[in-house]
Amino acid sequence: MRTIGKALRTVVCGTALMLMALPGITAAAEPGGKSGMQHGDHADMKMDDHGKMKSGGHDMKTGEKIFSGKVGPWTAEARLVDMKAQMEQSGVSAKTAARFAGERHLMLFLTDPATGKPAAGVAGKVVITGPDSASSSKVTLIVMGGHIGADVGLPTPGKYTFKAEIESADKKGSATFSYTLK
Repeated sequence: MRTIGKALRTVVCGTALMLMALPGITAAAEPGGKSGMQHGDHADMKMDDHGKMKSGGHDMKTGEKIFSGKVGPWTAEARLVDMKAQMEQSGVSAKTAARFAGERHLMLFLTDPATGKPAAGVAGKVVITGPDSASSSKVTLIVMGGHIGADVGLPTPGKYTFKAEIESADKKGSATFSYTLK
């Protein structure tokens, strides 16, 4: 029982640290989603070579792109953030960062192809099939600023298949994509 409590504390603290480390997430969590930013307050905002907004030198879409395509009526991009590497980059101690080995944050960015705006009112789940039964799981995607996402465990090197099922009030879609962990 004590081990479960410690593991739960580690996951909760790790998720909180990860959310603080990801640029844009903490600002999106503020009332109004803009952290007090007003139109014209873009002195520290820059665009990268691909037209993605950057804040303070960090790409708003962090992580490794593992999928780009359609999910039902939406245009989608999936990214996977290595939480241990993100923690190390954020300046936490090596001991703290080591606790996140094998943990990733899956982000799914969905946009309306007609307007180019982020899809609103979407929710979903992802079934992850890993190289063995111990590395397979099912997670619920929750709204996190400009994406829906979840923390996922990829403990074993090998091929992982993600089957995402997304829905809103009147639309549904699914996509399957793979990622090989080295």
